[in-house]
Amino acid sequence: MEEITKKERMTSHKEFVLEYLKSVKSHPSAEIIYKEVRKKLPRISQATVYRILSGFRRKGEIQEIDTKDAVFFDGDISDHAHFICDDCGMVFDVINECVNCRVLKKKRTNVGAIKHYKINFYGTCKFCKKGNWIQKK
Repeated sequence: MEEITKKERMTSHKEFVLEYLKSVKSHPSAEIIYKEVRKKLPRISQATVYRILSGFRRKGEIQEIDTKDAVFFDGDISDHAHFICDDCGMVFDVINECVNCRVLKKKRTNVGAIKHYKINFYGTCKFCKKGNWIQKK
């Protein structure tokens, strides 16, 4: 396997995709990202967007959230959990809800030190419980 040693340059397409992802609070799918980016960059291809997302994910610049129905992306790479609704498939940030967890406070377990984490919670979101169903993306 060939080791990549050269630094990848930040093209305008990559920059625009990353800026879009960091500007939204939702967790869009690659298809939604493509549709939104295409509004400003009409000549960008779907394959290019997928390639850009894959590169950002591989380098740890974005998070990928894999659900049973689809893959979503998050421009917020800080340690936080996600709630994934089993009914509508939406992904929500869960921030500061886990701060009281002794393991996360200490950043240690009996098997080693915690550098970062990814936690997903599954259940029915408050919108689906109230009957305000949100369309899957």
